[in-house]
Amino acid sequence: MFYEPRLANHGLPFGPLKAIVTPRPIGWISTLAPDGTANLAPYSFFNLLSESPDIVGFSSSGAKHSMRNAETSGEFVCNLATLPLLEQVNLTAKAIPASESEFDLAGLEKAPSRLVAPPRVAASPCALECRYIETIRLKDSNGVDSKSFLVLGEIVGVHIDDRFIEEGLLQAERLQPVARGGYFDYSWVDRVKSVPRP
Repeated sequence: MFYEPRLANHGLPFGPLKAIVTPRPIGWISTLAPDGTANLAPYSFFNLLSESPDIVGFSSSGAKHSMRNAETSGEFVCNLATLPLLEQVNLTAKAIPASESEFDLAGLEKAPSRLVAPPRVAASPCALECRYIETIRLKDSNGVDSKSFLVLGEIVGVHIDDRFIEEGLLQAERLQPVARGGYFDYSWVDRVKSVPRP
């Protein structure tokens, strides 16, 4: 089959694009609202974008709490979403008022960060403390503004649970990081194959 995304002429009950671009890592972003409320939300349009400097980005469809809080405070944390935390990751996607905390909604304990103010998810084995860089409003190929925004931050601090380090290497298959697929699908890393570059 062939279809044009702008026309959505695929004839399927749901658009398949997110099922093609999979797995997508999840940035489980924690921020602080101006009133001190801890916000936590998963973003599947997320990735490590650069090293030296180490930059991560998450894309927000609309000006959501995480984006606004990062812009206002200048900080955010990317918590690793893992299989044991999948139910809580999914629950924190629920839209709730800015005055309420997804940490409380999902029954998650907060842990203090070292270099930024937003808390970490205590149960997450890895977290990236970030300083906000900029927000880029995404445009289409005709230069027309979209409703999506790319939020960029520099990683300034990294937390790793030492239990997942063996012989100097972080063991991804033991971490079981969760990724988004299409529709309501999730996948996770539980097997790794090393292939040296030629």
